[in-house]
Amino acid sequence: MAKNTKDKLGSGLKALLANSNAKPKSQATKQSVSQVSGVAMIPIENIEANPFQPRTEFEEEKLLELVASLKTYGLIQPITVRKLSDTAFQIISGERRYRASKLANLKEIPAYIREADDNTVLEMALVENIQRADLNALEIAITYQRLVDECEINHEELADRVGKKRSTVSNYIRLLKLPAEIQKALKDGKLSMGHARAILSLENADQISLVSKQIIADSLSVRATEVLVKSMRHQDTPPSSPSSDTDRLEDNHEKRMVESFRKVIMDSLGSKVKINRNTDGSGKIVINFKNNKELEDIIDYFE
Repeated sequence: MAKNTKDKLGSGLKALLANSNAKPKSQATKQSVSQVSGVAMIPIENIEANPFQPRTEFEEEKLLELVASLKTYGLIQPITVRKLSDTAFQIISGERRYRASKLANLKEIPAYIREADDNTVLEMALVENIQRADLNALEIAITYQRLVDECEINHEELADRVGKKRSTVSNYIRLLKLPAEIQKALKDGKLSMGHARAILSLENADQISLVSKQIIADSLSVRATEVLVKSMRHQDTPPSSPSSDTDRLEDNHEKRMVESFRKVIMDSLGSKVKINRNTDGSGKIVINFKNNKELEDIIDYFE
């Protein structure tokens, strides 16, 4: 291929790679939209369901949970639509999010917009885009899911395309199963992939919420988060039932969590550990060591 042809192809592909970190651009009802990897805000009345959608039933309880989340946080993960005309779009993926958005009375929602025959270009753009260093964990997860859904490839094929292990790809995609508030924390950089991977080992929604809040409030490292999660998973008594009263949840849960946390640290370090707490919530963790070697082992553990 001639050099000028390569240059044109390279510049053309770069033009498709709109910054996925950029704020969505609101589109007027009659404005023409032709983005491929960028995100546009589209009036929900301009979007129609895909008549060939293989999934026809959506679990009502899960749908209503999503509706409640959308009313609080909005739609975090954009849907993908096909452009039919300047003012008409058809869903390619994300019908459940679309239906929940309508029930939540959202006026417009974020969407990736594709032309009718751009499958190969889209895959090239997404694969190149995923190599960017400034993507957060949630953006990577969303891009991986798009490649799976829209390019119809499985996790193993995707791993080959992006040069990652299959387990790495699967772990990123699992992030999209986390509650919306944690996805938002990932998007905002308040939680890292390491934090999320530790949280994913918890199955109880209250534990997940409690741990994520503690990570942010105390600026916990990934290692400290793993210790905390391990302590919660080893509790003999199940967590208290969901309650709208956060203080009550913490009262029922906190003492067992702190004691389990203390025991896990003791077992991991082989050192005596004390957790002293004050009535105002402040306190300190005291880790005893007998010599310089024990101190070095403690430091190595938390690095």
